[in-house]
Amino acid sequence: MFATGRDFDLQVNSYVDERMDPIKSTEAACKFLKSLYNIYGDWDLALAAYNSGPGNVNKAIRRSGGYKNYWNLRPYLPRETAGYVPAFQAMVYLYTYASEHGFQPAQTAYKTIATDTIRVKKMISLDHVAQFTDEDIETIQFHNPSYKLDIIPAVSGRNYYLRLPVRAAGKFVSSEDAVYAFAKAEFDKKEKPLPELVKAESRVVYRVKSGDYLGKIANRYGVRVSQLKRWNSLRNNNLKIGQRLYIHPRRPVTSSASNTKKAPGNYKVKSGDSLWKIANTYGITIAQIRKLNPGKTEDLQPGTTLKLK
Repeated sequence: MFATGRDFDLQVNSYVDERMDPIKSTEAACKFLKSLYNIYGDWDLALAAYNSGPGNVNKAIRRSGGYKNYWNLRPYLPRETAGYVPAFQAMVYLYTYASEHGFQPAQTAYKTIATDTIRVKKMISLDHVAQFTDEDIETIQFHNPSYKLDIIPAVSGRNYYLRLPVRAAGKFVSSEDAVYAFAKAEFDKKEKPLPELVKAESRVVYRVKSGDYLGKIANRYGVRVSQLKRWNSLRNNNLKIGQRLYIHPRRPVTSSASNTKKAPGNYKVKSGDSLWKIANTYGITIAQIRKLNPGKTEDLQPGTTLKLK
């Protein structure tokens, strides 16, 4: 809830929604639950208030004749809350005694990745970070879900943090000043009505193809991922083949709107290359390059031969 998040110091504004940050939101949820326990002195009632709000619990206490036991209040609570506390208790029981009942933990869908956290000093976008760290934009977005527009703002008196896989964090720190300078130049460029840019009212309807992702499409039309998401009311980065996207391009659209080349079977790395540059040139993802070239992409050197198919 918006108000509860603000009460427990979660920032919610046009750029940031810390309710989406798994660490900060969990800490806030624990503080909220503890504050409810301090009010009721009973964990079952605290859980009920956590689910439906203290107002509903207080109303149930009055309607029950003053009882302060969850099971006496249950008939007077909202239906969802009446089921929430027993479900929570069942979850705790199964978690504690899973092996006694033959339950085994399922394999997580995500790999465990060591990450590091960096305090960001100037406004940057997650796209800029991806370009300088050779990390997939989807991975960076996954680890930084609280930045709604894929932009990390800079506000006096507030600290904003970037969470990255350790390998990417090292690359970011080693070229931090260059990242900020590049980000400023990109932001300035996108704000200027340059003569070669098409009129703002022009619009392209783009149909998603196999292999497309938001970062690739955004780069093709000279816009930001955050703009694509805003124009198309996208809540996440998932795309479906055949899906229509409305785009207001910042560069002229011709029959060859994309500079993407057909990927060769093998590619010899040249001086100045990066995984992001190679992936962007040939319309593939950094993750695909890494998968095709295990152990060869951590320290990219000129002359290295990479498989692209």
